[in-house]
Amino acid sequence: MKHGIILDLDGVICDTAHFHFLAWQRLAAEYDYNLTHADNEQLKGVSRADSLTFILGLANKTLSEEQFLSDLHRKNEWYLELVKDMGPKDVLPGVPTFFAEVAARKIPLALGSASKNANMVLTRVGLIHAFDAIVDASQVSQGKPHPETFLKAAELLNIAPENCWVFEDSAAGVQAALAGGMTAIGIGTAEDLPGAISHLRNLGEFDFNTFPM
Repeated sequence: MKHGIILDLDGVICDTAHFHFLAWQRLAAEYDYNLTHADNEQLKGVSRADSLTFILGLANKTLSEEQFLSDLHRKNEWYLELVKDMGPKDVLPGVPTFFAEVAARKIPLALGSASKNANMVLTRVGLIHAFDAIVDASQVSQGKPHPETFLKAAELLNIAPENCWVFEDSAAGVQAALAGGMTAIGIGTAEDLPGAISHLRNLGEFDFNTFPM
């Protein structure tokens, strides 16, 4: 029976999380709130709108709908400015080896990301053509931990959800994979990513001999 792989982007393929953090921190400062790295951990795998809602809660601040949308746009512009110089050098350790194995074994591969900039980032790091399907936040109505992102990716791969293995570095992403009936592989610790069947430091540690072809 055909199996496929679905990858998250930030923290799995490349580390743009730091750039997101700097942009969110800059915005939070305008709300007189100092966004910490601990706060930022709660934003992993979460949509842009939900992230802003979370930060506003921390800052005990409310915005009009117009200002909310404006601040989302400003945050994204700051983020794009920070990542403009990204390239193949910015992929995480183990990524080139992992992608070479996927290609050699002809495993169907999809991206399931909460980012609306996934195509841009993948183009910059030279991996856009490695994917058979790409699903980002612009294509779904409900973000992680809802399984819609991964279910859409499985649909585009034409592979049953139970035959998809999802690689995630966020608790919300692991929850989304499990909610979709998929197998979750954690890029991180068991403490941070409960529910994943195994935990790796990076994609390069994955043993393809364990993957059902």
